[in-house]
Amino acid sequence: MLTATLSDLVRTTRARSLELAALLSAEDAQLQSMPDASPAKWHLAHTTWFFETMVLEPHLPDYCVFDERWPRLFNSYYESLGPRHARPQRGLLSRPGLAEVKAYRAHVDAALADLLPQLQMAAAEARQLIELGCHHEQQHQELLLTDILHAFSCNPLLPAYDAAAPARTHALAQAWLKHGGGIVDIGHDGDGFAFDNEGPRHPALLAPFEISNRLVTCGEYADFIEAGGYREPLLWLSDGWATVQAQGWCRPAYWLDDGRVFGLHGPQPLDPGAPVTQLSFYEACAFAEWAGARLPTEFEWEAASALQGFEQATDQAWQWTRSSYAPYPGFKPAAGAVGEYNGKFMVGQQVLRGGSLATPAGHARPSYRNFFPPAARWQFSGVRLAR
Repeated sequence: MLTATLSDLVRTTRARSLELAALLSAEDAQLQSMPDASPAKWHLAHTTWFFETMVLEPHLPDYCVFDERWPRLFNSYYESLGPRHARPQRGLLSRPGLAEVKAYRAHVDAALADLLPQLQMAAAEARQLIELGCHHEQQHQELLLTDILHAFSCNPLLPAYDAAAPARTHALAQAWLKHGGGIVDIGHDGDGFAFDNEGPRHPALLAPFEISNRLVTCGEYADFIEAGGYREPLLWLSDGWATVQAQGWCRPAYWLDDGRVFGLHGPQPLDPGAPVTQLSFYEACAFAEWAGARLPTEFEWEAASALQGFEQATDQAWQWTRSSYAPYPGFKPAAGAVGEYNGKFMVGQQVLRGGSLATPAGHARPSYRNFFPPAARWQFSGVRLAR
């Protein structure tokens, strides 16, 4: 990637985070509603810490760390980079304040602007780390939205992140797309950026299958609820049924008692044509069983994404797959701290494919592997059927 293009990526990515946070008050940006979520202020600071620690300290001579006390606050899970503030207690960090975090961002942005013109072709490692930092920040832009939505859902006022009214959705007519199976190549093909968990590219053997051209809609999921889907144990995986009983689930997260659905635009009338979101893997599997289908594997999803008529839905909802998050054959984590980015999380999680309405434009691709625990439902996660 040319340095000028990389400079554009840094500038637009860093600016976009501030644009997303601009709709939040300082009080909003402080909220942490559960251990799996983080305050918006923390997202702004952590993505800045990543550039400071991974890029500027090792690659910009005489770089001055903004505040030597802050790495402990804004390191996420990098064991090799020192101690960290406990994740469930990020909401207790009232200091530094939001204005200080923005000053931190400005300090690091200025240093990145100094570094970028100095990079020559020989500085491939630094360029790659900067590109990784931008895509890492795009991931946190999505998390900023999903996390603030969960926080707002806990407020009896049900405030809107964005007061603009959403457009109604017209779903495609459902069609079953046929794939003949066989040996297919899976994983990133080496053209452009990819995270390390998207490779190495390798062959996979698929049996012939069919896959839906689109995602399951809210109207279709409402039929599942009306038919007693949450009361029929035979539809559910054992862990899923135990979770339904323990948590009292009877509908997707953010579906309200009055029939409305809470989202980034506040409470809105249920849109029957919109993709259903905020589903756990367990709910996705139960719906598929009820519908006489199943979830696709991640390999089927990727192979089918090239079929004519396949709606990848990268701006709608992540799609649960029946694949456990595991390394591809030949996968090896990168050397150093960046090796902690993906590989160590390859246990106890399910792969999601596609993208969502919170995913930054251009961030997702057919080989992208998102992953979450099977009970997670605060993400914009939905269902695509296969059979």
